[in-house]
Amino acid sequence: MPADLAVIGLGHLGLPLAQAATTAGFTTLGYDPAPPTATDGPLSATELRRLLSAGFRTTTDPTALGRVRTAVICAPTPLGQDRSLDLTAVADAARTLAAHLRPHTTVILESTAYPGTTEEFLRPLLEDGSGLTAGRDFHLACSPARHDPGNRTHRYANTPKVIGGLTPACTEAAAAFYGRLTDKVVRARGPREAETAKLLETNYRHINIALMNEMAVFCHDIGVDLWDVIRCAETKPFGFQSFRPGPGVGGHAAPIDPNHLAYKGRSPEHPLRMVEWAQEVNDRMPHYVIQRCATLLNEHGKSARGARVLLLGVTYKPDVGDQAGSPAWEIAARLRELGAHVTYHDPYVPRWTVLDRPVPRADSLYEAAAAADLTLLLQAHRTYDLQGLSVKAQLLLDTRGATPTGSAHRL
Repeated sequence: MPADLAVIGLGHLGLPLAQAATTAGFTTLGYDPAPPTATDGPLSATELRRLLSAGFRTTTDPTALGRVRTAVICAPTPLGQDRSLDLTAVADAARTLAAHLRPHTTVILESTAYPGTTEEFLRPLLEDGSGLTAGRDFHLACSPARHDPGNRTHRYANTPKVIGGLTPACTEAAAAFYGRLTDKVVRARGPREAETAKLLETNYRHINIALMNEMAVFCHDIGVDLWDVIRCAETKPFGFQSFRPGPGVGGHAAPIDPNHLAYKGRSPEHPLRMVEWAQEVNDRMPHYVIQRCATLLNEHGKSARGARVLLLGVTYKPDVGDQAGSPAWEIAARLRELGAHVTYHDPYVPRWTVLDRPVPRADSLYEAAAAADLTLLLQAHRTYDLQGLSVKAQLLLDTRGATPTGSAHRL
């Protein structure tokens, strides 16, 4: 059965796109050799049921890709051991699509990628596998995904989409597609500009969080209330945007240093030093949190060894179940290495495993906080009554600055 759209890759990028497209009236097909379940995807079980009842269908049959007008590649690009983007899934998706690609199809890359990926990596795979020429026989464009899980203000329809096509006609074909999904389409000069815009957006976030993490450590050392400093600074109506420190930086959009162009076998002459430094700062935060935990326990006459530690919120951001890159894993592992007895509570995570060992889940939140020697707030979900928790907990360390002033120790 023909479809308007094929979404290739049903992870944290693909399913939100499928949801938006189906809502907009597109007949949408999702292709993924190993589709995620409701427990590890970006949509809840209820949202998935609604999506399927609205006509969205999934398949593991690649021949179905030959009967669509638009194909969007949303394959994951995780960081490898050398911190370079792993484009294996993008290559697999491209080869699969190319074997069934028909003339006049619009192909769009949404996966996070290096500047040049669309033209120098994706294009040859599509052309070699299909015998077609991009820009002449089919349209090719890049439109990096912009999805913020749990954001109640900025959703798909009111988040502008940046589009860069191989040719002006490619750009317009992609714009015609996204114009039915979003209120605003922003045309880049080409795929490289679109890819580099994503790089800038992601690195901007990580660098600014790193600055705040350094400020958190500095302010604690000199006895200054960082959270009051932030409150004051964010009243400046120009030249300042507020970010918050935390126990680490999670999420799917990892910082990208173009120095790691492993698939090209070469590096640019000017790597992004600030990105490297920001990553170093952010990677140190879980260790710093452990230090603060050990110090607090010691100040209250307790040792980390044998201490009962309750972790609150183990997802990477509030009010979602997504655990991608969450610092909670490293913190739990380090606490166990110190001999602490670790439990956790998270309304969005019914089961949690760290280094192949299950972490006990607290059934009664307030009883667990009262029994724990230290309660560590890693993610401030809206469902948490932080005032009530601060009263019940013997010792509370807030890494998010979410508790009422004076009710807990803060990062």
